[in-house]
Amino acid sequence: MNKVERALMHGLFVHLHHNIDQAIDFGALKELNENVAEQWPGALIVGPHDDDDAAVFQVPGVEGGFVAKQESHCSPAVPRPYDAAATGAGGAMRDVVAMGGRPLFLLDFVGTRPLEQEVLVGPCGFAGECTCGNCKVMTSKNRLDLIMQGIKDMCRAMGVFIVGGGLSTSFSDIVPAIVVSVFGKLVTQKPLTKPAKAAGDRIIILGKTGRDGNDTLYRAGLVSEMIPAEALFEEEKQAMEASLAAFKTGKIRACSDLGAAGIGAAVCESARYGGLGARVELSAAPVKAEDLTPEEILICETQGRMLFQVPPDDVDEVLEVLQAQEAPAAVIGEITAEDRQLFTYNGEKVAEIPNKPSQEVLDSLRPSGR
Repeated sequence: MNKVERALMHGLFVHLHHNIDQAIDFGALKELNENVAEQWPGALIVGPHDDDDAAVFQVPGVEGGFVAKQESHCSPAVPRPYDAAATGAGGAMRDVVAMGGRPLFLLDFVGTRPLEQEVLVGPCGFAGECTCGNCKVMTSKNRLDLIMQGIKDMCRAMGVFIVGGGLSTSFSDIVPAIVVSVFGKLVTQKPLTKPAKAAGDRIIILGKTGRDGNDTLYRAGLVSEMIPAEALFEEEKQAMEASLAAFKTGKIRACSDLGAAGIGAAVCESARYGGLGARVELSAAPVKAEDLTPEEILICETQGRMLFQVPPDDVDEVLEVLQAQEAPAAVIGEITAEDRQLFTYNGEKVAEIPNKPSQEVLDSLRPSGR
């Protein structure tokens, strides 16, 4: 395993962000929902056990479907509370879009230290003492104001109501809690689910990739400083409207947003959940800077991006719709019948990720080899 393979596989198969089922019994949730469905048949369309970006449900007696997603962005709030809150809200909104919905309403919860206590905000925030000279000492109330401003600014940019939420000032940890729940209305006839549908489908990326957002590398212990993704309000709005326009073609077979671990996670999860593989040429992805490394293009978490899977004969039509929205978009690969995902740059291998890593590999990714 090279460095980026290790980081990506750690995120995909070990870290709880992508493996909630290792901590929560999804089987019990499925059983509960099946029991409730006896009273409300057909109400839950996509649930927590379905390996997808968001939940989809119908309200009995109300026409059409609804989409819901809850997202947390806690650790990034230590160095950048404003961007962390904004990107957490934007990420939850993109998850709603990825299912074929337009986000409409948001609930938020913030947990922080008592308002009068001082907190360290910046690159050294996790250490509790600044050695870089770029951190700021502020009150917990000042940080709360930045968090709420980030959420408000993203909602304003995306046209989303804030309808309520909650606050706790009893937290004692360095990391505050930032949690948002977003609800939207399904605009497609049925949900656009994440799992890949057919070998040969082309993978289209919407949006430009930058080098911000190294959370996956940080969590894997491969970099010493977390540099969270920056809030990109105009790009988020453009990605949403372009996606909704593309959905109207009826040609999108699978869709996912690009959040944690970027292109790497979105492609690998979609292919694996569909029992398929993928090949991606990273040099084809639109980028914000020409000096981005292949590894950065693969794994960085730049906001305002989406992935679509489209039958080969429909690629030109979908690209035309995206370009009409003045949105940067390109074909970067295709779904394959293999049991792996291969990422290349100018034809040279950058990373190869199996759908089913060996137990030996998984053990090596865990702390102390456990």
